[in-house]
Amino acid sequence: MHEISLCEGVLQVLQENAVSQGYSKVKTVWLEIGALSGVEPEAMRFGFDVVMKNSLADGARLEIIHLPGEAWCMQCSKSVQVSARFEACPECSSYQLQVTGGDEMRIKQLEVD
Repeated sequence: MHEISLCEGVLQVLQENAVSQGYSKVKTVWLEIGALSGVEPEAMRFGFDVVMKNSLADGARLEIIHLPGEAWCMQCSKSVQVSARFEACPECSSYQLQVTGGDEMRIKQLEVD
């Protein structure tokens, strides 16, 4: 379950920003998670609660913003939405797709004190 290490990375970012931006408590974290990122949202929620214990984000709420998978089809030259890697183009059924979005995970916003 790599979500635990992802949560540890989020905590590290929160701690570094707390020093530079002068906050001491995190109330809410909004994470953007792409459909093609390989991150399981429910495992992320579990890992978040475990990793944030006894930290500046203890008890913080995790809000997940789901981003669709996007790809460019080399066959039909269209930008299309996809729900999984290596699936066919919904327009022309080609498998010549280049992922252009939805493979990321990032902190979008924080609510802090």
